[in-house]
Amino acid sequence: MALKLITAGESHGPGLTCLVEGLPAGLELDRDAVNADMARRQLGHGRGGRMKIERDTAEVTGGVRHGRTLGGPIALQVTNRDFANWEERMNPWPVDAEVPEVHLPRPGHADLVGTWKYRLSDVRNVLERASARETAARVAGGAIARAFLRALGVEVRSHVVQIGTVHAPEPNGPLTIADFEGVDADPVRCLDPEASRAMVQHINAQRKANESIGGVFEVVAFGCVPGLGSHVSWEERLDGRLAGAICSIQAVKGVSLGDAFGVAGTPGSQAHDEIFYADDRGFFRETNRAGGLEGGMTTGEPVIARGAMKPLPTLTKPLRSVDIATHEPAEALRERTDSCTVPAAGVVGEAMVAFVLADAYRSKFGGDHIDDVVESVRRYEERIPWQRS
Repeated sequence: MALKLITAGESHGPGLTCLVEGLPAGLELDRDAVNADMARRQLGHGRGGRMKIERDTAEVTGGVRHGRTLGGPIALQVTNRDFANWEERMNPWPVDAEVPEVHLPRPGHADLVGTWKYRLSDVRNVLERASARETAARVAGGAIARAFLRALGVEVRSHVVQIGTVHAPEPNGPLTIADFEGVDADPVRCLDPEASRAMVQHINAQRKANESIGGVFEVVAFGCVPGLGSHVSWEERLDGRLAGAICSIQAVKGVSLGDAFGVAGTPGSQAHDEIFYADDRGFFRETNRAGGLEGGMTTGEPVIARGAMKPLPTLTKPLRSVDIATHEPAEALRERTDSCTVPAAGVVGEAMVAFVLADAYRSKFGGDHIDDVVESVRRYEERIPWQRS
C-alpha cells in the first residue's frame, strides 16, 4: 500500500492544494493540530512581510467525515490571502489588463533553466511554482501523516542546529521528546538559548547588510519500530528515501543521516553502534551514530536527519543577471523575501520525514482500517526481541 502526496498551486495564485492518498479508514484527525503545524511553518526570526499577510490554515475538502478518514484520497486546501493583491497578475483565466512579463532570472533559483525547459518567456511562470510557498501544502499533508504515525506511537520533532556561522553545541546526551518542549517559542527554534541569541544577532547583521542567510536543521523521529525500509533493493532503502525527501525542500542542498559527515573521518571502531542484549529490554544500542538506520532499515533507535539550507536567492540587493529577452546585463528580480527561513524549513523537514515514515509503515503493515494497522504493528513488536525505550 503506497502512500502518495501531491501538491498543486502557485505562490501568489488563489491557493495551494494537497492530496494524500493511501491512508487507512478510521484515523482520527484533529483540525487544531493540523492548523498548529501550518502556523509553525510561519515561525522564525528573519521571516519577511508576507507572514504578516498569510495566516495559513488547511481546509479539508474530501476524504474525511466527522473527523475520521474514510480510506480514500484526502484533499486539503490552503488559501493564499495575498492573491487579492495579485489577482490580475496571477489569475488562472485571461484578464483585460496588460500584465508585463518578467525577464530577470535570479541566480540560485529555478528561473532561468525553468524557462528553457518549459519553453517559456516569462520567468513568473516558473518562479511561482518553484517558490517555497509550496511547502505550506506539504506541511498540510505532513500533518495528516503525523496523525497516522502518532496513532502508531511515533512522534517527529525538529530544531535548528546552525544559522550561518553560528552553531548550536552538541547535546550532552541523546535527545528526548521532552527536550523539544518550548522549541517553537524560541525565535529561531533552537534548543540552546545562548546559541539562539547569537543566531538572532547574526540574522540581524546579515539582513542589515542586505544579505540572506542559510543554515542546518535537524529532524528526529522517536518510536519507529525496527525494520521499516529494506536492504533488498536500492529504491526501498530508507536512507535514500529520507535523503531525497529532505533534499526536495526548496534551498536544501545537503543531507546527513545520523553522524554521517562526522564518522566519515573516524576509524570504524568509533563509527558504528555496538549491539547489546538484556533480558528486560531485548537488543539495544548505547549510541546512535547511524541515526537509527542500518542497511536501509530502521534500527529502533530515533531516526535523525539533517538538512543543509543555502541562503535564499531573492536578495534585497540583487545579484547580477541577464535580461532573457534583450540579453542585456541587469540586476536580478527583486521581490518581497525572507532573510532566513531555516526555522521554518525544520517544520517542513518534519512533514517530509513523517510522510516517508508513514509510507514505510503502510508498505510494511498494510491495513484498510487504522485498527488493523495498530494490531499488525502490535503483533510485529511482540515477535521481535525489541522494546520501545
